[in-house]
Order: sequence, then C-alpha cells, then structure tokens
Amino acid sequence: MKTAVLFLVFNRPDTTVRVFETIRQARPPRLYVAADGPRKNRTDENEKCEKTRSVIKQIDWNCEVKTLFRNENLGCGKAVSEAITWFFDQEEEGIILEDDVLPHSDFFSYCEELLEKYRDTEQVGFISGRNNLYGDRVSDDSYFFSPINHVWGWATWRRTWKLYQFDIRNIPFSKFEKIVNEYYDEKKVRRYWSLVYKMMKYNLIDTWDYQLSIILYMNRIYSIVPNINMIQNLGLGENATHTVTVDYREKNYSGKSILPLMHPQEICVNKLGLRKEVEFERLYVSLKGYYYVLLRLYLKKMKK
Repeated sequence: MKTAVLFLVFNRPDTTVRVFETIRQARPPRLYVAADGPRKNRTDENEKCEKTRSVIKQIDWNCEVKTLFRNENLGCGKAVSEAITWFFDQEEEGIILEDDVLPHSDFFSYCEELLEKYRDTEQVGFISGRNNLYGDRVSDDSYFFSPINHVWGWATWRRTWKLYQFDIRNIPFSKFEKIVNEYYDEKKVRRYWSLVYKMMKYNLIDTWDYQLSIILYMNRIYSIVPNINMIQNLGLGENATHTVTVDYREKNYSGKSILPLMHPQEICVNKLGLRKEVEFERLYVSLKGYYYVLLRLYLKKMKK
C-alpha cells in the first residue's frame, strides 16, 4: 500500500480498535490520526478519549505517524473538517476513515486503484466505499457514477477538498436548487436538499458532510459509488451523534469483496443507480422530519 490514511477518532475505544485492526492489516506508509477534545459536560469523556487515542500505540509496521489531538472540544463539524484540511495540506490524495466505519479489506486497494485512475479527471472528485443499495446491483461494473456521495469510508484528492466551504452562506440557493432539480424529479427529494441547504445556512446541525455534498453539486462533480458495499457502520443507534434512527437492513449490512475491479466505459450518471439511491433517501427522510426542521428554522428567524 502506498496511500496515506486519515483516521478520525473521538471517544469510542471499542469501535476504534476494530477499525484500527483493518488499517493495521493494510499497513499504510503514512497514518494521520485526528481526535476532537472531550466535552466539558461529560464526566467520563476524558478517560474515553485518552483510551481511544492510545490505540495508535499498537502500530507495529513501518509507518510515519502524525497526530492532531485537540485539548478542547470543537464539535463534529469543525473538528472533522479542520482535520481533513490538515490532512490534505500534506497529502495530494488519501483515504479517510472514522472510528465507527468498518471497511472490508478490499476497500484500501479499491481506493488506491481509483485514486490513480481518476487522478487527473476533474469531473470525478469523490470515491465512496459505501452504497445504500442493500444488495442490489445497478450494472455489471464494480462501481457507478452518481451525484450522491457517501462519507462512511471514502477517498478523495486535494483538488476536491480545496473547493470545500464550511460556511455555505455565500452559495446562492437559486443556483443550488437549479442543479439539484436537474438530477431529481421527485418533489420530496428536492425538498430534502432544499432543507439541507437551509439547515447549513442557519447552522442547525453541527456537521461537515452536508457542506461537502453541496459543494460537489455546485461544481457538478461525480462521486464513485461501489456496486458492492464495503463498509459496515458500527456507530448507529442511541449512542450515535446524528444517526440515531437505524434502518433494520443496517444490522447485517457488512462489507464484502469487490476485487478485481471492472471499470465503466464512460463517465456519466448511472440513472438506475441514482433512482435506487433516491428510493433510499425517500424512505429515510420522513415528513415528520421536514416539519421539525421547518419549525426550527422559523423559531430561529423569529429570534432575530
């Protein structure tokens, strides 16, 4: 393996150990480890954070290690986005894993091969290890192109991350809406992305990944999505930061082998793949969620 890995950790030593073991088997030559600081209102978090950070002491291969350990808690949005910036300030391309996403061993070779293949193809800007197809395939190829990106195990290039904006208020909503509407016919999905934009504009969620999705849409950059899922999320459920509600299919949705890769002959959005992914988004996003977000937006505006 030649590619650097960024490992994002926080306060979950149990899942961190499992994900670290897959990194250890891959033996990257450079490993970057970033950790947010403990929250002040959590009495036992200092110990959990220290125990999580100590996992890197298990490195037993020839590897350059760099760390970004925060003393204070920045929150999910700032801590992760700044760690990724720190990573790409030093690397032209790389693989990103969080402490609760467990990759299949093929994931690392898959990312390396595609990072090299599309290194100079600016239309392609993101490599997902995850899909939401739940066993369905949308082509005979190993992967397809989509406007939808998945951040549960991914890889990208510095050229893509340079476009990133944590604060998206300078992005015109009308332009974003126009691009989204070109991809999606369903009104519910269009409303979903409209609300995502507004949530980010008014800082209603402490996150970093929706901003990346918006940037990819705005620049009409495609993501690579595998036809075979390679990621199992270990962090879903009541202890999760954001993804508390769990689809029943997630419980057994683990990573599988994808090698050797069969490449698509052309770079274009796979319409069947997009439709399948949209079906997932439609089921995942409830009307109750829409009204809840709209109410919060309204109350926030009323306070101004």
